[in-house]
Amino acid sequence: MLPTKNRIKREKIHERCKNICPPKDTFERTLLHTHDKSRTDLEQVPKIFMKPDFALDDSLTFNSVLPWSHFNTAGGKGNRDAASSKLLQEKLSHYLDIVEVNIAHQISLRSEAFFHAMTSQHELQDYLKKTSQAVKMLRDKIAQIDKVMCEGSLHILRLALTRNNCVKVYNKLKLMATVHQTQPTVQVLLSTSEFVGALDLIATTQEVLQQELQGIHSFRHLGSQLCELEKLIDKMMIAEFSTYSHSDLNRPLEDDCQVLEECVINKVSQTEEIDTDVVVKLADQVRMLNFPQWFDLLKDIFSKFTIFLQRVKATLNIIHSVVLSVLDKNQRTRELEEISQQKNAAKDNSLDTEVAYLIHEGMFISDAFGEGELTPIAVDTTSQRNASPNSEPCSSDSVSEPECTTDSSSSKERTSSSAIPGGVDIMVSEDMKLTDSELGKLANNIQELLYSASDICHDRAVKFLMSRAKDGFLEKLNSMEFITLSRLMETFILDTEQICGRKSTSLLGALQSQAIKFVNRFHEERKTKLSLLLDNERWKQADVPAEFQDLVDSLSDGKIALPEKKSGATEERKPAEVLIVEGQQYAVVGTVLLLIRIILEYCQCVDNIPSVTTDMLTRLSDLLKYFNSRSCQLVLGAGALQVVGLKTITTKNLALSSRCLQLIVHYIPVIRAHFEARLPPKQYSMLRHFDHITKDYHDHIAEISAKLVAIMDSLFDKLLSKYEVKAPVPSACFRNICKQMTKMHEAIFDLLPEEQTQMLFLRINASYKLHLKKQLSHLNVINDGGPQNGLVTADVAFYTGNLQALKGLKDLDLNMAEIWEQKR
Repeated sequence: MLPTKNRIKREKIHERCKNICPPKDTFERTLLHTHDKSRTDLEQVPKIFMKPDFALDDSLTFNSVLPWSHFNTAGGKGNRDAASSKLLQEKLSHYLDIVEVNIAHQISLRSEAFFHAMTSQHELQDYLKKTSQAVKMLRDKIAQIDKVMCEGSLHILRLALTRNNCVKVYNKLKLMATVHQTQPTVQVLLSTSEFVGALDLIATTQEVLQQELQGIHSFRHLGSQLCELEKLIDKMMIAEFSTYSHSDLNRPLEDDCQVLEECVINKVSQTEEIDTDVVVKLADQVRMLNFPQWFDLLKDIFSKFTIFLQRVKATLNIIHSVVLSVLDKNQRTRELEEISQQKNAAKDNSLDTEVAYLIHEGMFISDAFGEGELTPIAVDTTSQRNASPNSEPCSSDSVSEPECTTDSSSSKERTSSSAIPGGVDIMVSEDMKLTDSELGKLANNIQELLYSASDICHDRAVKFLMSRAKDGFLEKLNSMEFITLSRLMETFILDTEQICGRKSTSLLGALQSQAIKFVNRFHEERKTKLSLLLDNERWKQADVPAEFQDLVDSLSDGKIALPEKKSGATEERKPAEVLIVEGQQYAVVGTVLLLIRIILEYCQCVDNIPSVTTDMLTRLSDLLKYFNSRSCQLVLGAGALQVVGLKTITTKNLALSSRCLQLIVHYIPVIRAHFEARLPPKQYSMLRHFDHITKDYHDHIAEISAKLVAIMDSLFDKLLSKYEVKAPVPSACFRNICKQMTKMHEAIFDLLPEEQTQMLFLRINASYKLHLKKQLSHLNVINDGGPQNGLVTADVAFYTGNLQALKGLKDLDLNMAEIWEQKR
């Protein structure tokens, strides 16, 4: 209350002051007058005091405010200086009074705002005090409500939680007691050969140990003991399964692939007849068989293997269909459980008697339950996770909805029936069910068994194949025999892939190995043949038989294959002088004609045996490189002089060699496209071999052209170095040059295309102009219109006329003005 009284007292004082103050209009006039007076007074104060950076520690500012002249007492002027100092002090005091008066005036103008701010502050303090009192009252009420209404309920909840914990401990102890009886129970099951039940009990116990009883000290050794029991059961099951498998697979192979018994176990090994009677006994007799006999035997073996795999697949398909059926049933069971839970919630856990009808795989089962059978059946959650694939889970349509009631403290075994595609019912307990992941793993293992059977068949086929290949029998096969064998093996590989869904690699690898040996022999034979042809080639133009022209014509149609021989018609046709390729004439030697046929044999082999495409590409590249390098040695390197006894390498030999190379270059893109269409995309990088070969061939062709130019260059150097500018015209030198040019033209014009001939003679003419220009410079003959200039012009005109008179060179631009030195 005291602050309120003080506030009222201050307000009264403020109101009294307001009454004392003049009226508003008088006050405003007084205020305006006072403001003008204040501005006038402030103008008396020097501007230096109004600066924002005013500071007396600055020497200039200090000297301006307090000049030292007022404090100088020397020279007998003490009294006057003292008066001046006093006057300065009074002036500064006057300035101070003016400023203080103005400040006080400004404060008086804002007195009302000051009082209003103080009044607001006191009101705010009063509000805060009231709020604090209200919060205190609210807290007291909440404390009373908590004591009266909440503490008892919370205590009840704590007691309920304690009870639940006690129940959990009790259930855990019951579970431990059950787990403690696992080993004796497993021994009882094994004594009756209940392997599945024993394994299921072990798996369930191990899962309980890992999830619900983890860390229990008394069970620390139980896990390892159960693992040893599991290994023992595994050995017992393997022994029993092996006995059954041997007795079942000893049945003879028949043409049909149907399974004699329904729902049989996996068949993974091959029949005894194929192993012992066919393969082993044949190993001692195969060397006495010729290829047709051995081939028929191999075909029969492949047929038996195919039947065997079909039988195994039919058996495994039944098992696989059962697994898939159980997986589908589990899915439907989960959906029915969800529907059942929804119905139970809607009916408030009411129990109704109903008859469930189950239709599965053509089977009809009905179960009726009386009122006495409506007691809840508890199913342990762990048993549900490890249920048998053929049992009916909880909430399925084979039992009534009330039977889905579960209790974690008890478990009651029940059985259900399931039908397989053979019409056989299998009674399986709830505790033997498998999880979906286990069923999926089983389905994958079934498929792996089929893969294993296929691999075994391929391995046996490889063994039979290698037993015949020991004496080099397969390497001695001709092309057609090996192609037939390769196609048979590829067909078997494709058949087994279609049966099993996966390609086995062992037989394919053996085929690839034999194919590589075949390719090596194939390549060596043709490379040797090409080498012999080149070593006996005299590099003269050969006639083109009609069969080779037909061969080239078939290539023009986009078919890379050896054409069939035409009876009668081809023999009557006479050989041609040149080979016609897409309208162009190619003068060739006999070796190149045979080389084209050899190249087509490589391409056709790739079509017949696709698996050797990469190897054939490498070998063909080697063959083309060999032809290029060997022909270069024989012609450009003059090796033919010693090999076949040629007297000299003529320009005609060079031009003919160039044209042969051009023919091969023409077909390299066709060959490349043929291999590219048969190579997998990841091996397209191998096609770069053809790019390198094309470059090498072009370089070789360029070297031959350079060699032809070099021959004439040497002739020009020899003849023009002796050239003298004198009569008669034309000179003997130029007549000799024209003669040699004519011989060169006669040698190459019928061999090279007109465009190449023109380009070649342009280069020769450039060499001629260079040597003539050099000789004229040596003789100091210039283009001055003198007698020597006239003689040279006449010789050059003779040369030009003769050169342009040659066939195909009429329009050649010789530009003979370049023979003269440019005037400086």
